[in-house]
This record gives sequence, C-alpha cells and structure tokens, in this order.
Amino acid sequence: MLTLKLLLVPAFLAALTVAGRVWGPSVAGWLAGLPVVAGPIVLLLALERGPSFAAQASAASIAAIAASEAFNLAYAWTCRRFAWPLALAVGMAAWLGAAMLLVQLPGSLVGAFAAACVAVMVSQSGLPRVTGPVPAARLGLTDLAVRMLAGALLTVAVTTLSASMGAKWSGVLSVFPLLAIVLAVSAQRAHGADFVALLMRGMVIGRGSFAAFFAVTAILLPRYGVWWSFACAALISIAVQGATRRMPGVRRPAQVSAVSRELAGQQTE
Repeated sequence: MLTLKLLLVPAFLAALTVAGRVWGPSVAGWLAGLPVVAGPIVLLLALERGPSFAAQASAASIAAIAASEAFNLAYAWTCRRFAWPLALAVGMAAWLGAAMLLVQLPGSLVGAFAAACVAVMVSQSGLPRVTGPVPAARLGLTDLAVRMLAGALLTVAVTTLSASMGAKWSGVLSVFPLLAIVLAVSAQRAHGADFVALLMRGMVIGRGSFAAFFAVTAILLPRYGVWWSFACAALISIAVQGATRRMPGVRRPAQVSAVSRELAGQQTE
C-alpha cells in the first residue's frame, strides 16, 4: 500500500507536466481539473477506511472545489503585483479560510454541488484576463522531480491524517491545491503573472470532470463497492472532460499567441 501511495500520484503529475509543456498553460490548467491527485487519494481512503467513509469524503471533495478556487483567485491577483512567496501566503490563507467554512456545512451532495458551482462562477468572472502573447513553458528535470515528490508527500500525509480525522476533512484535504501551487509558483517565476492567469482559467473549465468523478463515487460506493465505482467514475469524468475540450476557456488562451504554439512545436522536435 505504501508503494502505491508513493508512485500513483507522482506518476499522474509527471504525465500532466509533460502534457502542459507540449500544449501550453491553458491546456495544462484544463488537464489539472481532472482528479489526478484527489481521485487516487480517495481511492486509497476507500481501500483503507471503507466505501462509506470514501463516499462521504467524495461529497466533501466536491465542496472543496470552492476552497481551491479561493486559492486560485487570491494567488492570481496577488502575483500580479508581488513575488511568489507573498502570493503563495495569500493564496494559502484564502484556501484555509474557505476550507474551515466548508467543513461546517451539511455533508449533502446537493450542498456540495451548490458550493462548487458558486465558486466556479465567481472564478470564471473574477480571474484576471489575458490578451497578450504568453511564452511556452520550459520545465527542467529538477522541477519535475520536485512536483512528483510533493505529490507523494501529500498523498502519504492525507491518507495518514485521515486515520484521526473525519470524512469531511479527509475529502477537503484530498483537494488541497497541490497542482495549483506547484504549477503557479513555477509559472510565475519563469513566465510571469499572465501565464498563471491562463493556468487558473484552464482549471476552472476542468472542474466539471472533477465534480462528475466524485458525484459518481459518492453515489455508487455505498452500493457497488470500490473498484466498480471508481471505474465508472473515471469513465464519466473522462467523457465530461472531453465535452469541455472546445469550450472558449480552453481554446481562447491557446489562440492568444502564435508564438506559444510555435515554441511548443519546436520543443517536441
């Protein structure tokens, strides 16, 4: 089980990083909307704590989208004027405040969806807009290794803490903005605030597949067991993600800069 914890999430992070390098920031953010971190964590919770516990954590994971969007909004606006340490501190404060409010809400699936939908609408209208060219991303092996290590540590921490925490906090912590943190900090340092804004906007579009995944697990886990529930959730999540591929929030940033596409093509040669 420990081996699974140490390898599963880092492998997803590595695949996401390579995809983002090839296709650019908006696509990287869109792909980050997939439950590539929270999904494996809740799967491990289901195997260790049982389907009922994981079903409750799944509902909390949907509500936790609101906390992730609070982080994204706070970071995206702060990084336009300040360096990444302050932007990260403000973003984490926003996430923690939202998370503490969310665990006080009733654990219903309807309430979780309501919180997530409000957060997505606020982010869609409130995130900074980008109209100028944005350079393609370049990522070294050291950065990739740091991202993978962070993913492994988070997985171990959340699944370990769940032994002494309730399902709500386990679900909320499974959606801790790991991808947003590592992607935003490295993007700001290398490419600036506009690159970060495109990442965050892509993430908003990707929230639909995330919510679909955990809605399915929350409904199916108590009746159909772990593997069948997660297999169905993965298929539906991929279908929803595919349906959002041509939405304006995904296509528009990629069309902003012909330079971005050209540079991305050169890197793959």
